Parts: sequence; structure tokens; C-alpha cells
Amino acid sequence: MAGRRRRRLPGAVWVLVLPFVVMFAAFFVAPIVYAVVQSMFTTKSSGLGYGAPETVFVFFDNYARALSDPAFVESLGRLVLFSAILVPLMVVTALGLALLLDSGRAKLPRLFRVVYFAPYGVPGVVATLLWGFLYVPATSPVLQLLGFAGVSFDPLASGTVLFSIANIALWGFAGYNMVILMAALNAIPSELYEAARVDGASGWATVWHIKLPLVRPSIILVTVFTIIGTLQLFVEPLVLRPLTTAISSTYTPNLAAYNQAFAQSNPNFAAAMAVIVAILGFAFSFGFLRLVNRKGNRAW
Repeated sequence: MAGRRRRRLPGAVWVLVLPFVVMFAAFFVAPIVYAVVQSMFTTKSSGLGYGAPETVFVFFDNYARALSDPAFVESLGRLVLFSAILVPLMVVTALGLALLLDSGRAKLPRLFRVVYFAPYGVPGVVATLLWGFLYVPATSPVLQLLGFAGVSFDPLASGTVLFSIANIALWGFAGYNMVILMAALNAIPSELYEAARVDGASGWATVWHIKLPLVRPSIILVTVFTIIGTLQLFVEPLVLRPLTTAISSTYTPNLAAYNQAFAQSNPNFAAAMAVIVAILGFAFSFGFLRLVNRKGNRAW
């Protein structure tokens, strides 16, 4: 009977795994393959423009065209700058909130955990609209009070709009990342804290030598999630664009791809832009993981 159960186990495993494999292939692998294939074609008019357009295989021409477009290259640089601003802020803020709530001195930790996590439940479009009202002087009570005090500040100016977008992303996702880090902190055995207290370790020493090393994998996970999320920047600049002239149709690579696909009716060129952003995200994530793993091996 035991031998029969062992022989039937692979079939049972496939029954459990098959739904995931099908969904993964249909909604993850297939769209990527389709985008890569579409990026290698273009639509051209035949004859003098009176004939039906024809689809032509151009190999990497769309990629070369995208990378030679100054506006798109500038949007890539702006996206890298946005990641350099948001990723450290996100990780430090989420980790600080998690350590604060995990400390024994925190009052009403469950209430504040819900308060910090609540912005994640607000859709990105709604959150951007709410912050947009706070960024426009005519509707923002904060900016109006600053104006009465003689302080002139425009969050949607060309030099500050990127930081304003980063603030929206930080507000919306810091609580989500905090929950991930809180779960890792709660998994630390209490015996380690008791041993640290017996040895006379201070609160900061406990954080530095016990908490941070043990939640390192979760910190790495949060960092990778944030890197990937920053490279998907789209909703915030799209919603804020009518409120300021500092955001153009090519402000971010995803916004440029959206404009090419739906405004310029050039989905093949947009697919090439999207693939470039995906490659950039993979390179950044893989490079970061290689870096932290190398440092972790040296530490051992």
C-alpha cells in the first residue's frame, strides 16, 4: 500500500501544481513573450499610403530607435534617479516603523500598525489625486498656510515634482513593507532577547547585533520589491500630469510607452520600450542580489 502511494505521489503533485503552472504561463510568460515578439515588428504603409498597412520584421530596429531617442534616454535616467531616491527612503522608513512597533516601549502597537498599513489599501490613482490636491496651492491648506507665512514652495515645479512623486509612493507602500519586516521581527526567538538582557546589552546593541542580522533576508526582499516597483512608475505621473507642465508625455519610460501605444498608435515601438524597462529592472534586481550575497559570504 505504501509503495502504491509513493508511485501515485507524482501525479498528485502535478494536480496541485498544474493550476499554478497554467496561470503563470498564461498571465506572466505569455505576455512577456508576446511583447518581445511584437517589439521586433513594425507597421508600414504600402505603396503611396492608399494600400493596407503591412507588418514588417525589423529585428532590433525598434530598440535602436528607442535608445537613440533623447527623450526616452532622459526618462530612463530620471527613472534611475527616482529609484536612487525612493529605495533608501522606503527601506529606512519601513524598517524604522517596524523596529518602533516591535520595541517594548511602543503604545497601542496594533492601532498604529493598522494606521501605517492603511495607505496601502488606497488605490494608486486615488492616492495620487488626494496628494494632487495638497500639491496645488489653490486647494492645499498646507501651501496656503506656508504662503501666509511668507514661504513659497511649489511641489509640482520641475525641480521638486520627482520628490513629490516619491513622497506619494513612500506614503502608499511604506506600511506594506513594514508588515513584512514586522513578521520577520516577530519570528525572532524571545530567548535571544533574554540572553541579550542577561549579558547587559542595550536596546541599540540588541537592534544592531540581533534584530538587523536576523531580518536581513526580509530587508533584502523589501529592497528588491521596491526596486521593481520604482521601475514600474506610471500611475503617479499620469495622474499628476494635468496639474503641472513639469511632467511631459515622456516623463517616465512607461509613460512614454503608453503614449506611443495609445496616442501615437505604435504598439511595436511601445513594446520595445517596455522590454527595455523590464531588462533594466532585471539587471538592477539581479545586480543588487549578487552584491548583497557577495557581502554576506564575506561576512561568513
